[in-house]
Amino acid sequence: MTAPAIREDLRPWQQALRAQFPIVTGHPELAYLDSAATAQKPQAVLDAVQTYLTTGNANAARGTYPWANRTTELVERTRERVARFLGDRQPERSAVHFTSGTTEGLRTIARDWLPGFLREGDEIVVPDADHQANIAPWREAQRLLAREGTHIRVVPMPYQSGSGDYDHRALAERAGPRTRFVATTHVHHVYGGDMNVQRIRRAVGPDAVICLDAAQSVGHLPVSVAELDVDFVVFSGHKALALPGSGAVWARQERGPAFTPGGWSGTPNTVGIASLEAALDWLDAAGLERVAHWTVALAARLTEGLRHLDAYEILGCPLSLAADSTVQRRQGIVTLRHRAIDSGDLGFILFSHGFMVRSDNHCQGDAGEKTGSVRVSLHVYNTVEEIDRLLSVLASLQ
Repeated sequence: MTAPAIREDLRPWQQALRAQFPIVTGHPELAYLDSAATAQKPQAVLDAVQTYLTTGNANAARGTYPWANRTTELVERTRERVARFLGDRQPERSAVHFTSGTTEGLRTIARDWLPGFLREGDEIVVPDADHQANIAPWREAQRLLAREGTHIRVVPMPYQSGSGDYDHRALAERAGPRTRFVATTHVHHVYGGDMNVQRIRRAVGPDAVICLDAAQSVGHLPVSVAELDVDFVVFSGHKALALPGSGAVWARQERGPAFTPGGWSGTPNTVGIASLEAALDWLDAAGLERVAHWTVALAARLTEGLRHLDAYEILGCPLSLAADSTVQRRQGIVTLRHRAIDSGDLGFILFSHGFMVRSDNHCQGDAGEKTGSVRVSLHVYNTVEEIDRLLSVLASLQ
């Protein structure tokens, strides 16, 4: 299936959505191309935060007066909203817990759930070329278990050479009866590819627990836990148009013990939860399939232009650069290097032309890229004109 072209019929829809982001429309001279780091917020989310803080701000599950009751209802309602947004068809059998984001969610699973699930000699698979947030917690869990006298084996996730995709055939060869837990990523934060997690289940068998880092997919494309046979989905609200400090862990509660965060449950981030509910409502109304189509089409336009510029190397699958490529497309993330200009310098140059991008090693694990790069990450507020202008600037630096 070839990459989607820019659909002209979506331009009015996109323009109407872009107009709802005050920070974007307030700075027309700037192009924000760093949504993989954090997404901008539509007016509906800002309004929901303002309304909550000025009409009913209170603690949850700690009072019987109306403001406290409404806040408690907000928290429980948003749990159900998250499950529905993720396509959970059996929410009565699963659980949703709020966190400060993906990093805390993964760490909570590693600290409070994984040690009770594993036994001496068990194996876990860790993706050492993914984001550090999906690597460090599992290594920490291994050390914690070792201090308590339980020794487990960490199996590095195999990758395909040159593309950054998981090597599912090699994983099937490495996995065995003691493979109990697999950490995976839905969309890679550097290479931009959908990591084909459906194939992970076939590779590791029906009994292993699969934990999905969905930081770069939730809020960017449709995510259905009914179709993904995974046990945990963890995401950050701030990458899905909500406020920083919000996020969630969805747990299937079928393989292994029920997931319950340890320790005393303190005050939840109620304003963050209010923003998350509003963000999910906004995304559903916008239509995630159209959002994904728009950002993938923009990424395809960018890679198609870059492949004609010899000064640049594009990270990830080299076969997916052409607009007529039949291999799997990148999502709305394109990461590149200039062959002569340092990535940090290139980031400064691009900002001098009005482009805000990320330029470093992107918190990738030790098995990932060793040299810095520039990442362009897109959302629905980005335009065709921004991509064309970016290509023009990059071409001038050949």
